[in-house]
Amino acid sequence: MKKKEETRKEEIHPLELIKPRSLKFLSHKLINLVESRLWLKVIVGMFLGIILGLILGPTIGIIDPQVSAIFVEWLALPGTVFLRIIQMIIIPLIFASVIRGIAANNNIQSLKKIGLVVVVYFIFTTIIAISLGIVLVSVIEPGQYISQETIQSSFESTPAGLGQELETPKLQEVPALLGTILTTNPIGSMLHGEMLQIVILSIIFGIALVNMSPKRSRPIIELMGSLQEVCMTIVKWAMILAPIAVFGLMTKVVSQLGIEALIGTSVYVLTVLLGLLLLLLFYLLIVFFVGGIHPKEFLKSAKDVQLLAFSTSSSAAVMPLSIKTAEEKLRVRPSISQFIIPIGTTINMDGTALYQAIAIVFLAQVFGIDLALTALLLLVVTIVGASIGSPGTPGVGMVILAGTLGTLGIPIAGIALIIGVDRLLDMNRTAINVTGDLTACVVLNKIVKLDKSRREEINEQTRLEIHRTEKGVDVIIHEHTA
Repeated sequence: MKKKEETRKEEIHPLELIKPRSLKFLSHKLINLVESRLWLKVIVGMFLGIILGLILGPTIGIIDPQVSAIFVEWLALPGTVFLRIIQMIIIPLIFASVIRGIAANNNIQSLKKIGLVVVVYFIFTTIIAISLGIVLVSVIEPGQYISQETIQSSFESTPAGLGQELETPKLQEVPALLGTILTTNPIGSMLHGEMLQIVILSIIFGIALVNMSPKRSRPIIELMGSLQEVCMTIVKWAMILAPIAVFGLMTKVVSQLGIEALIGTSVYVLTVLLGLLLLLLFYLLIVFFVGGIHPKEFLKSAKDVQLLAFSTSSSAAVMPLSIKTAEEKLRVRPSISQFIIPIGTTINMDGTALYQAIAIVFLAQVFGIDLALTALLLLVVTIVGASIGSPGTPGVGMVILAGTLGTLGIPIAGIALIIGVDRLLDMNRTAINVTGDLTACVVLNKIVKLDKSRREEINEQTRLEIHRTEKGVDVIIHEHTA
């Protein structure tokens, strides 16, 4: 009898024995931001920044340009600090959250099921988003509304050489490029913000960790939990600056470009916003037909996450609230939400992908570059690769865009035309990105069949949380190892 018990004990996978606390328990650090209507303060700051920017800029011209330039640089300082704080914590937060998300799964078989389906789903929705953006910008043609005067004025101070075309990889070079997704220098990847490599490293690290003896893996998983909490505390501090940051950044942008340049890009802005709205409708259709949730109910449940993402421009920063919303309002199983949200924050960037497609075709129209079918196919592949693994931080879309334009022979200097309105678009596409993560949770919760039901997972999570509270620990090891 004793021998049978020992055999059964050996058959239990280490993943089933170690139980870390969910990231959703850090959502309390974000609830106050929602209750204080941070999103409204950000919108007010944005409009006040536009008004002050018009006063200080060339549109009205009542202040000396040199004095105005010095003044707006100081006004934009809180915005620069805010963006850098968010960017500073994203890599450690993603690294820790992916590892903890893997450790939160019930068993290795369910992890394999979720992993395979989620990759296919993410690639599918990303391609849909890019295709939607290409069709929309091709029909509306916002590039035709930009005057040559605006183009010339935008490029007056642009350094030469930015528009050089990058070589498209040859077929024989593709295997070598695919091989680079495995980093040989983790520290170097973190320094250079290579998020795809970091995510893959996190997945490999997490899977290796949960295959170890729970007693040996526990200290590292606890360390990752502490790292998450430190990052979320920093996010909470940074959010105090958000309205002031948006105010200063908008003041600087509008004062430099003037109202004429903003009006010239208004059709482009409306095209992107329309594309994001259509993408949201696509999500609602998926949620209704696959997940069986009414669109009104889904939007009501996702509202707080969307508004906070809009305010922060960072899908990674709102991960705890996203997980809490998925589990408690959308009735998603914890094993799915705690795995998909951290992964989706980095590789499920449909809003960003749609924006990339519209921005690239828009700039091609501005410069009179005709994108043939082969170029559009290359565009789809390039954006899929660029959006997967992009960090969920403010302004990342502009960085990705700069790296994508040269592939198609479009002058990178064209970014000067759209950088002024990127703050508004960044906030909106981040809200759509987190909506996409919640949609993925609903879909996979419906189509992936796991051994335990949602109720069983919730009951186990509640029991474990009581045990953690009693013992005063973050990670507990199942009784089988006691």
